[in-house]
Amino acid sequence: MFFSFNLTVNSGFSDCLFLLTLPSLFNHLFTMKFIVNSSYLLKQLSHINGVITTNPVVPILENFLFEIDKSKLTVTASDLQTSMITEINIESKEKGNIAVPAKILLETLKNLPDQPVTFSMDESTYSIEISSDNGRYKLAGENATDFPKVPAVSNDFSANISTEVLARAINNTIFATSSDELRPAMTGVYVNLGDKNTTFVATDGHRLVRYRRTDIKSENGNTIIIPRKALNLLKTTLPTENTDVSIDFNMSNAFFHFGNIRMICRLIDERFPDYENVIPSSNPIKMTISRTDLLSSLKRISIYANKTTHQVRLKITGSELQVSAEDLDFSNEANERLSCEHEGEDIEIGFNARFLIEMLSNLDTDQIKLNMSASNKAGVIFPAEKEKGEDILMLVMPVMLNQYA
Repeated sequence: MFFSFNLTVNSGFSDCLFLLTLPSLFNHLFTMKFIVNSSYLLKQLSHINGVITTNPVVPILENFLFEIDKSKLTVTASDLQTSMITEINIESKEKGNIAVPAKILLETLKNLPDQPVTFSMDESTYSIEISSDNGRYKLAGENATDFPKVPAVSNDFSANISTEVLARAINNTIFATSSDELRPAMTGVYVNLGDKNTTFVATDGHRLVRYRRTDIKSENGNTIIIPRKALNLLKTTLPTENTDVSIDFNMSNAFFHFGNIRMICRLIDERFPDYENVIPSSNPIKMTISRTDLLSSLKRISIYANKTTHQVRLKITGSELQVSAEDLDFSNEANERLSCEHEGEDIEIGFNARFLIEMLSNLDTDQIKLNMSASNKAGVIFPAEKEKGEDILMLVMPVMLNQYA
């Protein structure tokens, strides 16, 4: 059934009669429509929103790319270096794509109650209308063709890693990456997939973490450097339930796939430092101590340390560890004594408290071992109890001790 309107327009020359049908009118206004639950959509968009930066290289990257294919909505967020994609189930019978402003969309969804919402979009004008039970919200989109193309998946090298193992590898290394853009290789985590194990390494020049898994192996072998931002996004997006993450690498990109999420990141094309030469082979001075006791003591003592150097002093004598700090500028001073197990000579050594606190916070063992050789050589931290298939080494460089009594 068609409804018609008779519109008479006085053009100054003649009267024109227009016949418009309602179906054609609405098709002109909105060429795409779909229905989705507001909370479900918000949850899925929140998984990938972390990619979007506040000042993107090109303005189009402030948007989500919506690609509608009947009952499936594919949403992409990108910053050119990293792209994240999620697939969402919707109610629709149409196809099309449009770029939707991310910030205003997310803020709208956060403030809507849990309910179905209808998206109506016009591909010719890029206008978007969101209809809820009690309101309508109109926003301006952009041309989807301006959105950068996501690199195609390549399987030059493939691997499967459980979310539990991948999360542990990220948590145990990412905090030690560098923020110095002049040393780009150190701003990511180095991954060496070998035939006997897989090693994850991060360093900022002051500390180093080597996390090794003997239950992940590859006959082909490969080495890559994954950027810190991509790993942070993975860390926050990985599901809590243990499942497999499919990983593909080529010379330029890494592809991660789990559940309905895909992430593509550009790899760091730099040479990673020869970290093995930094790790001391002989450490005759060994201390075993409660991780939580030492961590709590460091948090308290560091309050009194110099705010520039964050220096704390560890003095091991027999079965006693003395932890102390002093800020000469403000006459602040603190010290504590802890019980420990000790092998080798007595030693007095200084460390940056922030580094020690961060390292100990990322270990989940009851007891840790701190092995040393001299007051001017690196200290090496191990968990006293090892998890099956896991080997963790954390190295921290000493700081020159202030000479106070």
